[in-house]
Amino acid sequence: MTWTAPQVDRRTAPYVADERTLLQGMLDQHRDLLLAKCAGLTAEQLTRAAVEPSNLTLLGLVRHMTDVERSWFRQRAAGQKIGSLYYTEEQPDTDFEDLDTAGAEAAFAALRAECDAADRAVAHRGLDDTFETTDGRVISLRWMYVHMIEEYARHNGHADLLRERIDGATGE
Repeated sequence: MTWTAPQVDRRTAPYVADERTLLQGMLDQHRDLLLAKCAGLTAEQLTRAAVEPSNLTLLGLVRHMTDVERSWFRQRAAGQKIGSLYYTEEQPDTDFEDLDTAGAEAAFAALRAECDAADRAVAHRGLDDTFETTDGRVISLRWMYVHMIEEYARHNGHADLLRERIDGATGE
C-alpha cells in the first residue's frame, strides 16, 4: 500500500483577537497550509523536484520547516540543548537532500510533533521576552513569531508552485 499525505483540517486565524492569539493563529494557519499543499500526494510525488538543478520538493519543505520550528522555538527561544533533526553544519541542505520516500510519513509526523513541542516551549513566555542568538542578536518572542509567519508564507508560495507542477492543483 502506498502512503499518501493526509487531508488537513485547516485552522484559520481570528480576525479580532489579542496580539498573542492573532500571531499564534496566523502561524497555525500557515503550518496547516503547508501540510494542505501536500495532502493527497504520494511519497514519490512529495519528493519530486520543481525543476533541475533545484532540490526543492514538498517533502524537503516539510523537513526544512521541522528544523526551523525546532531551531527558533526550542533551541533559541527556550534554550533547549537539542540537536537538529536534519540540518548539519557539514551538509546544510540535508533537509532537502537524501529524501527517502519510506520516510515521508515519519517526516509529516515529526513536523506535527515539533509544532506542538514548539508551542509548549514558549507558552509561558510573553511576546516582549527576549533571547540571544548564537551570533549575539537579542530577539523578542514577538519578532520570532512574525519571522516564523514570514518563513512559512515564503515556503507556502514555493509549495503552491511545486503542487501545481505535480498535479495542476492551485489555490489556497
